[in-house]
Amino acid sequence: MNTADDGRHALTQLGRQIAPPNSPEEAVLERVPAPNPDKRYMVRFTAPEFTSLCPITGQPDFAHIVLDYVPDQWIVESKSLKLFLTSFRNHGAFHEACSVQIASTLVDLLNPIWLRIGAYWYPRGGIPIDVFWQTGDAPAGVWIPAQDVPSYRGRG
Repeated sequence: MNTADDGRHALTQLGRQIAPPNSPEEAVLERVPAPNPDKRYMVRFTAPEFTSLCPITGQPDFAHIVLDYVPDQWIVESKSLKLFLTSFRNHGAFHEACSVQIASTLVDLLNPIWLRIGAYWYPRGGIPIDVFWQTGDAPAGVWIPAQDVPSYRGRG
């Protein structure tokens, strides 16, 4: 791909000092053209220290988030993704809502061939809650590795 056409000119956050957004609604996710739109490959982002707030108590919740997607014409710009994920730290929502909101927002932005989220939440009230969602069957011919995030075992 010619660097003049790689989408860098449209980015507003990469290479700049940006204050973290206060909410997911204020966050600006950015995308650039996929460098290999003629090839099928999987991209993985892992956020092992994701935080949000319980919508009832306001207490912090913690998760290990794994995002896998097979791009079509677009890839997400990683700094904007980090800022988007950081914006949940002041956001009050149940685990299921946060997890599906993250994935749905990426699907709306990227229109990927396939996307899945594995959200491995640490216990709340003694019960870990894991949330999994994907857009459909994984495409044939693409290596989709296991997420391999161990189940919560406590002190055992």
